[in-house]
Amino acid sequence: MSKRHTPVRTIGGARDRTPAPSIALALGGGGARGLAHIPILEAFDEMGIRPKVIAGTSIGAVFAAAYASGLSGKQIRNHTFEVLNKKIDLVRDLYAARVRSSGSFLNAFAPRPAFLSPEKLLDTILPPQFARDFDHLTTPLKIVASDFYAQEAVVFSSGPLRRAVAASMALPIIFQPVEVEGRVLIDGGLVNPLPFDLIAGDADLTVAVDVSGAPTRSPDRVMPKAWETLFACNFIFERTIIREKLRHSQPDLYIDAGTSRYQILDFMKLEEILAAAEPAKERVKAQLARLLKAETLPAVEEQAPPETERPSTPPARSPRKR
Repeated sequence: MSKRHTPVRTIGGARDRTPAPSIALALGGGGARGLAHIPILEAFDEMGIRPKVIAGTSIGAVFAAAYASGLSGKQIRNHTFEVLNKKIDLVRDLYAARVRSSGSFLNAFAPRPAFLSPEKLLDTILPPQFARDFDHLTTPLKIVASDFYAQEAVVFSSGPLRRAVAASMALPIIFQPVEVEGRVLIDGGLVNPLPFDLIAGDADLTVAVDVSGAPTRSPDRVMPKAWETLFACNFIFERTIIREKLRHSQPDLYIDAGTSRYQILDFMKLEEILAAAEPAKERVKAQLARLLKAETLPAVEEQAPPETERPSTPPARSPRKR
């Protein structure tokens, strides 16, 4: 991993050691569309920026936890390729992570809470550098899950990390709910699919990456397939919540990853999704560079001019608007 340096500003040829504005990063939920988070993390690395704090929901919690564990965007990309390209091993891991019925042969046909155990799946696919608990992270992290019975958000910032991520990604039907201290937890995207509000006051600037998308019409048919309708409902929930949140407050930088045409389980389309997210990566770099410049500009302006150039009446300055 490359050594990270604190950005400095240059004023009149002299190097100003004033620290650059801090960044709070929020990664949202969206199933396989969440693979688009990888290029965004690479954008931060290429700019030499490390977020001060990170928040994540669902698959955003997976990548947020890996990044907060100290992995770079490139390392996360390479590991994701390694996991998804070994298709035979992946099928075996999924089989091992399935929820088993106990008891007699007839009980095998009894109703199950889900197909897969999220904790067992994470045990098989996460990289070895993944932190064991929140105390071992290199960057502070907040992870969102949903309390099934209380119908409210549960935010993790301490304790075992994999259990928190498993709870946040426990999409109903696919993954079994996770029980934590008597609470039954499921996918965090059902209550807070883009948790920028949890970290809005923790840094100078807040960046939110939305991978929820919206259903796209197929050119060869009008009606969606049954399974497509089922999983698209989750995106409708998430999109509605995000829109309502944005009506009341906005992050300093909102990025739509632009991967709507992919379905919730399109993980084998990794290369396509990463390519589709490249424009979003470039937008992050361009817009974040402008934000950082605007954020540091007042410090430059506040320097008093020489006595011979100082105006008799200071010009009025409008307040900075985010």
